[in-house]
Amino acid sequence: MAEFRLETERLVIRSWRDEDIAAFHAICSDPVVMATLGPVMSLEETEALVARERAFEAALGHTFWVVERRADQRLIGKCGVIRGRVEPILNLPEIGWRLAADCWGQGYISEAARACADWFFANRADEAIWAITSSGNLRSRAVMERLGMAYQPGLDFDHPRLAPGDPLLRHVTYRLVRRA
Repeated sequence: MAEFRLETERLVIRSWRDEDIAAFHAICSDPVVMATLGPVMSLEETEALVARERAFEAALGHTFWVVERRADQRLIGKCGVIRGRVEPILNLPEIGWRLAADCWGQGYISEAARACADWFFANRADEAIWAITSSGNLRSRAVMERLGMAYQPGLDFDHPRLAPGDPLLRHVTYRLVRRA
């Protein structure tokens, strides 16, 4: 399969490469980044996550791709669309992202997510894209709202992979409908 590549004004969104693992592990092992996503990840866990991302791309033609800053070719995170793996968005297109903490507040994820949503709607027939996050993840919720996603309060849920009492247990759901 040819490498996926999507360019925005400041970013390159592309397929994963073996050499991305160390840079992505630095993001996944940062307690600040992972505070709203789950526990920090070991190198082995990061390698397994990248392998899953690559498998999604091979099977679906899309995944949570690498986000690279054009100015310096630095891997600053990931963004893209997979198929949801939990109810209430099981098998529905799920947009998601993760970004290095020193890159927060600069509009990178909004830029990447908008490009990924536009690509998805141009290349897939689904009528909506969905997103989930822990209810307290206000940064991600703000990105969802900037994208024009609508909060779906009737679809709030407890994440099935988290233990009762986990501060990230309660999740919210957002939806972006294809524009006519």
